[in-house]
Amino acid sequence: MGAPGEVRRHLLVSLGKVGLLLGLAAILVLAVLPRLRAPYGATPLVEPRTVVWLVMELHLMFAAFVLGVPIFAMIVEIVGAATGDERYDRLAFEFTRLLALAFTATAVLGVLGLAALVLLYPRFMTYLGGIFRPTFLPYAALIVLDALLLVIYYTAWDAMRGRLKWLHIGVGALLNLAGTALMCIANAWATFMMSPAGVTEQGALVSLSQAIQNPLWWPINVHRIIANVAFGGAIAAAYAAIRFLSARSDEERAHYDWMGYVGNFVAMWALIPLPFAGYWLGKEIYAFSAQMGTSLMGGAFSWLFIIQA
Repeated sequence: MGAPGEVRRHLLVSLGKVGLLLGLAAILVLAVLPRLRAPYGATPLVEPRTVVWLVMELHLMFAAFVLGVPIFAMIVEIVGAATGDERYDRLAFEFTRLLALAFTATAVLGVLGLAALVLLYPRFMTYLGGIFRPTFLPYAALIVLDALLLVIYYTAWDAMRGRLKWLHIGVGALLNLAGTALMCIANAWATFMMSPAGVTEQGALVSLSQAIQNPLWWPINVHRIIANVAFGGAIAAAYAAIRFLSARSDEERAHYDWMGYVGNFVAMWALIPLPFAGYWLGKEIYAFSAQMGTSLMGGAFSWLFIIQA
């Protein structure tokens, strides 16, 4: 990895995939949505909300992995650069290698989730699009930037050794910033549905900044960043366990045993502050609407909280 031709090829392929998916998303929002007249769509056998939940839950899981892994991969790379220990650099590269397929799956599921929302809840999506339309272009630009940075970070790993190592770490930092910004924009859309702000009682937009910075926006941002790291660490540890079982040499087994240990270590340490972030989120939910909090924790969804606990 790292030859100019190899990097260029990966960049072109990634741009092609991202461009295709963004084009499909634009068609859904700009061409399909305005033509839908019914307030709701219908699906056979299952309720529309179940379809949306299933697709978006899968999207969220892949997105958590894609956003969480670069955080601790960069930290491991920094440790390797500071200590000069090649084992850490190899481990960070191994973590990063897991992202390629997950990034594509995240993007595909995101477009499928958008299609489900547009086709099944057209009136609601028309309203939500009217509120957050100014955020769509920055979101699309961040997707392209995130894809480019991921390709450069992965394919230029060997080429940017030695004196260029800290520049490579800088690319990783930019990758994490772009991914976090993407997550924060999407969180604004999601939390506005739960705790709308910046609109009149009739739903007319008064302030876009208030709509974005609604009461649940910062709590969910913090909660998801921590949860992404925990989830990414656990998945990386599971991957290492599978590779350990299929390893053919003692050296390979030792490497993947260590990789699993680091993944579990990251997951466990991220799980420690996660309940406190969850408590803050729950507190803000009750502060905004005690009825919503009671429905979530003591009503129809209480069984989910019991399983989670």
